[in-house]
Amino acid sequence: MIALTLDEIARAAGGVLVTRGVASPDLVIDGAVHTDSRDVRAGDVFVAKPGEFTDGHLFAPTALEQGAALLIVERELDLEVPQIVVDDAVVALGEFAREVVARVRAGGRLRIVGVTGSNGKTTTKNLLRAVLERVGPTIAPRASFNNEVGAPLTMLELTHETEFLVAEMGASGVGEIARLVRLARPDVGIVLKVGLAHAGEFGGIEQTVRAKTEMVTDLLETDVAVLNADDPRVVPMQAETAARVVWFGLGHDADVRAVDIRAHARGTDFVLELRSGERREVHFQVLGEHHVMNALATTAAALELGVGLADIVSALESVTLAERWRMQLLGGRDDITVINDAYNASPDSMSAALKTLAQIKRPGSRTIAVLGEMSELGELSGEEHDRIGLLIVRLGISQLVVVGEGARRLHITAINEGSWDGESAYVESADEAFDLVKDSIGAGDTILVKSSNSAGLRHLGDRLGEWFA
Repeated sequence: MIALTLDEIARAAGGVLVTRGVASPDLVIDGAVHTDSRDVRAGDVFVAKPGEFTDGHLFAPTALEQGAALLIVERELDLEVPQIVVDDAVVALGEFAREVVARVRAGGRLRIVGVTGSNGKTTTKNLLRAVLERVGPTIAPRASFNNEVGAPLTMLELTHETEFLVAEMGASGVGEIARLVRLARPDVGIVLKVGLAHAGEFGGIEQTVRAKTEMVTDLLETDVAVLNADDPRVVPMQAETAARVVWFGLGHDADVRAVDIRAHARGTDFVLELRSGERREVHFQVLGEHHVMNALATTAAALELGVGLADIVSALESVTLAERWRMQLLGGRDDITVINDAYNASPDSMSAALKTLAQIKRPGSRTIAVLGEMSELGELSGEEHDRIGLLIVRLGISQLVVVGEGARRLHITAINEGSWDGESAYVESADEAFDLVKDSIGAGDTILVKSSNSAGLRHLGDRLGEWFA
């Protein structure tokens, strides 16, 4: 974090400074900012955020023991450490981040890239970091720090030397992306895709479109909106922004596009083609043809930020994993491959992962899909699980293992398709799935483990990967 006095932080956060007699208002703080007391180190700031299941104020003593120099709290605590008392710790965190962004931006070096979309945000964020850090100091979120808490925490990592901030902006409702954009308005705003992920929380696909559009509505004429030319829900966003639009996609109308795409078990090769006619062969090591679109969005944004095409391609080719638990290749014994893609799941990402599984099948071997629930789909849940069940059969996946009551409809639909006899199995737990899979796998087989985060199958994927290592 940039160096600020206690008084400056209090004014930024909109709170009242209580020094407790242990510091003066002009004490300078330049440590990191945390909402998890376990991460606090000497000189850091701890924000005592009330949570769904517990209260951050309960962990303030631990933060102090670990060296916290300042607490941001919603009530004064009986602890001998400076405290800033605010009405709402999450709102205060955002306002604190807004001030830090404004001060760093005033230095003239900082450029901000915002990324949103129903799928691909984290992968694109990581690709952008790999590209941009080659040309200047870059800050990007850890894990999926993309909400009203995680995004400000990332912004607060800025220093006066930072040249690029990659801000992943997620949402579960209308207005949330707009709120994040107001904290750090992007110079380049990316909308990857609008799909059914979290549609239940949004209240339908129309509300999802409205929410994702917030990424570009406040952009200025001097800014750039990077939009998916292949998504009919994204294309109309060009009418909602004053920014110059740059298109990415697979069609001829895209400014940045991919042709001659060739998927294989260790990634995807494609030819990157610009509207100028410039072309480059890309050997992209991130598994899954669907990640090519994330690479195109990254390329379009990086070009607008002045990064050379050679540097972009080199960086893209250096990335081997989108993120842990996202199309992560494990296993290896007897040529058995485990693909752990169980960090999250939507109908779009589930379809893409299953198609990848079918594409990379080795001749004479089997494909096994171990699937859990796709959560947060609301009233669309039933029909979308049905659609995935039908897709599995039509792709010719050798074995389906469905885990948990929330995904049971996948199993029923696959059986009802009528073309299988015993190729679909239903189990209640990850332990049952592990026993079933480990005892039935043969040399050369490929296993996909995929579910929403709430289903917890990412740990099953790790376990299978270790078993077949």
